[in-house]
Amino acid sequence: MEKVLITGVTGFIGRHVAAKLAEKGYEVHSIERYVTGRYTIDSKKIMTHYANLTDYPAIKHIVRGVKPDYCMHIAAISPVAFGYEHFIEVTETNYLATMNLAESCYRDVPYFKQFIFAGTSEEYGMTLTDRNSFLTEESELHPNSPYAIAKVASDLYLRYMNEAYDFPCTILRPFNTYGRTDNKHFFIERTITQMLEGKNVYLGSKDAVRDWMYLDDHVDAYIKSLGNEKAIGEVIQVCTGKGYTTEETANIIANLVGFEGEVVWNSTQIRPLDAKVLIGDNSKAKKILGWEPRYQLEEGLKKTIDHWRKAQS
Repeated sequence: MEKVLITGVTGFIGRHVAAKLAEKGYEVHSIERYVTGRYTIDSKKIMTHYANLTDYPAIKHIVRGVKPDYCMHIAAISPVAFGYEHFIEVTETNYLATMNLAESCYRDVPYFKQFIFAGTSEEYGMTLTDRNSFLTEESELHPNSPYAIAKVASDLYLRYMNEAYDFPCTILRPFNTYGRTDNKHFFIERTITQMLEGKNVYLGSKDAVRDWMYLDDHVDAYIKSLGNEKAIGEVIQVCTGKGYTTEETANIIANLVGFEGEVVWNSTQIRPLDAKVLIGDNSKAKKILGWEPRYQLEEGLKKTIDHWRKAQS
């Protein structure tokens, strides 16, 4: 039985990836930072190891013991705004953790097969300004936040390891994903939950253009990357190829919810810098992974709205 070591199992994407891997018959091991009262999604199917990802000796010990065939590094401090005030924590967690895991897999696991890293569209930053254009894997990286800078650093470190040591890594760059069921702090979930309350909705810029991807499509990209030899040494965008302004997105949600109240724009904290346009070309994902999005925006939004409507009833 092949072993997969995965991080981020208690997070938005990682918990679903881990569950899928267990269903497919992999021996799944997770690394988690111990938090009182927090439990792994299914302790019978997933073996949990506790350590801080920034602690190299601890990570090295776990990796040496498990000897995984694959490592999927999904854990991160992902709220971009958090990093402006907590830049050291974000840099250590999002960059040093990647180094620690990758170096441990390279040095301590004979015949290691693949390291899959969760990059982000935020790495492109202000690169794109025209909503009629697309970002590709070769587009300039112009990170504009501590979060994005740490992700770019991780990206570059893995590519260095691939070139220097033939380290078998795959870098995925997923775009904005929605479908959270327990976190209201991201744009789509915040908009949905406020509109369901029927009160005024308070949001940031209405002009930002985003390529929204539903949770299940995001998870599917990780599953299709695992063990895919064509993906080794590659950077691959995971996105829908369609962009919507935040105002257009809010209007679609309002129509689906039946919201008739007022949306108050520019009423939340503004980032020092924010990408104007993030739309990706997914042709490489289609070619290498055989992946393409199954959910159109309205379909994914309906599923997300249904969840939050039941949760708030």
